[in-house]
Amino acid sequence: MAKKGRVKWGVLGAASIAVRKVIPGMQLGELSEIYGLASRDHFKAQSVARTLGIAKTYGSYEELLADEHIEAVYIPLPNHLHVPWAIKACEAGKHVLCEKPIGLSVEEVKQLIMARDRAGVLVGEAFMVRTHPQWVRTRGLIRSGRIGELKAIMGAFSYFNRDAANVRNVLEWGGGGVMDIGCYPIFTSRMIFDQEPRRVAAVVERDPEFRVDRLASAILDFPSGQSIWMCSTQMVPYQRMQFFGTQGRIEIEIPFNAPPDRETRILVDDGFDVFGGGVAADVFQTTDQYTMQGDAFSRAIREDTAVPVPLEDSLKNMAVIEAVLRAGESRQWEDVRV
Repeated sequence: MAKKGRVKWGVLGAASIAVRKVIPGMQLGELSEIYGLASRDHFKAQSVARTLGIAKTYGSYEELLADEHIEAVYIPLPNHLHVPWAIKACEAGKHVLCEKPIGLSVEEVKQLIMARDRAGVLVGEAFMVRTHPQWVRTRGLIRSGRIGELKAIMGAFSYFNRDAANVRNVLEWGGGGVMDIGCYPIFTSRMIFDQEPRRVAAVVERDPEFRVDRLASAILDFPSGQSIWMCSTQMVPYQRMQFFGTQGRIEIEIPFNAPPDRETRILVDDGFDVFGGGVAADVFQTTDQYTMQGDAFSRAIREDTAVPVPLEDSLKNMAVIEAVLRAGESRQWEDVRV
């Protein structure tokens, strides 16, 4: 008999995104209960648990995975630990929601798919934008023909971080901007075009000390059009996505880090006034995208339905990430290979 009520979640690690955003968001949900938190530093786990009101702590990830009360695991660990611990969670019979990027390579994602299938659990990637109302609305407007035929996407995502101790600046751990934030314009371009890019061109600049990519510009060549975007880990914080059609344009003001404490909006432009007279705003009530993500995954567990971002989608996204990084090295068009 299927279980009812809230899904009991365990969290592997006390990463900043988990403590500041994901755990508080999931705790507001109707279907998700953060039951336990594990850290290799048990004192840290206990401190975070007290602050966030989490009932149980563990001094190791293995201990959490062995707890029969835990039904699902959220993994916010550094990139190179995503697939190894997701596989261990699968083998322990736990459902898995893993931070993006799901792995370091296409081959890793294939290994995780096999582990998921052997265990018969649900595994998904934490692209929280999938369920946010502003993205649902944008996708619906474009599919309905509101801006005519979609022909081009333009995006930018940047922040400044040159901390040598930060995991995003460690090449061997999957650091760099394309893995960390370039994955978002890749994912959302694929989602909005509802197609896969055939080939990719890119220019990539690397930090001379860390060797991670700190500035990348890419062109994704889709059957129906193009996506052009830039990401950087050493520039002014900024993010924006725009969608250009034959009869209009849509702009998402805060596409990726949508705030949980204020309204968001998208701008729909009919294109007839360059001064913005034809722009109308769609405003969305305050919502926490991590609450929505957690409950959507928990609902999939309870109802045995598909998770918002299944591994088959993650595999295709990782293939584009790999192609962008290859193109940055070759300075030539690179085919997308799954």
